[in-house]
Amino acid sequence: MKKISIGIAFMIVLTLGIQAQNVSKGKIITEQKGKGFYFESILKDVTAVEEKQTEKEPYQRFVMDQTGMDLPNNPSLYTTVWSNPTQSQGNAGTCWSFSTTSFYESEVLRQHGKKVEISEIYSAYCEYIEKARRFIEKRGNSVFSEGSEGNAVARIMKTYGAVPDEIYSGLIDGRKYHSHAKMVEEMTAFLNSLKTSNAWNMDYALETIKSIMNHYLGVPPSEFKLEGKTYTPQTYLKDYLQINPDDFIEILSYKQEPYWQQVEYKVTDNWWHNKDYYNVPLDDFMAALKKAVKAGYSLSIGGDVSESGFSRETNCAVIPDFDIPSAYINEDARQFRFSNETTTDDHGMQVIGFLENYKGLGKDWYLIKDSSSGSRNVGSDNPNFGYYFFHEDYIKLKMMGFTVHKDAVKDILKKFK
Repeated sequence: MKKISIGIAFMIVLTLGIQAQNVSKGKIITEQKGKGFYFESILKDVTAVEEKQTEKEPYQRFVMDQTGMDLPNNPSLYTTVWSNPTQSQGNAGTCWSFSTTSFYESEVLRQHGKKVEISEIYSAYCEYIEKARRFIEKRGNSVFSEGSEGNAVARIMKTYGAVPDEIYSGLIDGRKYHSHAKMVEEMTAFLNSLKTSNAWNMDYALETIKSIMNHYLGVPPSEFKLEGKTYTPQTYLKDYLQINPDDFIEILSYKQEPYWQQVEYKVTDNWWHNKDYYNVPLDDFMAALKKAVKAGYSLSIGGDVSESGFSRETNCAVIPDFDIPSAYINEDARQFRFSNETTTDDHGMQVIGFLENYKGLGKDWYLIKDSSSGSRNVGSDNPNFGYYFFHEDYIKLKMMGFTVHKDAVKDILKKFK
């Protein structure tokens, strides 16, 4: 064996030490389910009880230990596009509307220099109508639930228009947080009763669905005044917001369908079986996302947020080495997780910023605006409140698709027939 100089030996030891520090470690955490923003704020408002929730048995789960890691979890580090402050979706399963509506608000400013707040619940109200309509048309063979996809907002806007949030918030009786659970339970029971009675009267059924929603959300306006002018939802969209829903498209990447074709995203929340998703290889997906954000576009993005590397302590989402090393994240690893349902269509959020090549390590991070309770556990005085920070590997492995203005992905669209 040849002798190694002291200098070379020192460098080997130093390199091994750095590698050891970068190896992901896990930990078992015990959680009491009566704690956190959801239980202490949202659920207290929804259930109107003052006593804290108690948990008889501790809940344990395995998570990545991010203690001591150098993480860019401060929004001030990121180059961002404008967006309104984060709003809570409360206890409602309407992340698809909150994330995409926020995306449209950013687009109104980008295109017209106008800051607006658009009602998320108006789109959700209209979406429930369309879900009920299809349920009736298909004699019950269609999904009726709170979930949907981001491109539902464009479809709803084309038919129903939009309204300002100040005109229709969907919060009545002094409530601070949204909750659709009882409302959806009541609507579902009514729709299922149609199966039993075989009374598929469309007009009667939709009027009943609307009356249930009116009780829980209030009656949406058919016209309203804004800045001294009278608008309908349709004229508010066309004349005030001045955005065209047809300008926004869905970019998807999954291997089970042919690339460079428009395909159906086969998940439950795509309940109307939309087949307009532009399916591209993973490298093109990631390049298009980065190019769009760097060019000043925001995106509505959806995928899985239930991973061990998704921390509600740091608000950072990374892929641990004990899951899969970064070098092995590819189309097969992505599709494998989708096929075996360890990647699920959990949640929609908005990408509003980027941090390129953090610490010179060759990896990018993305600033994510979120409406869920999980992003709010850090406390309202924390700059992280309502935001997540996604490592590019997390997006590459776990985020399935995004909504973006078509101008941001012209090069991709040219490859589609």
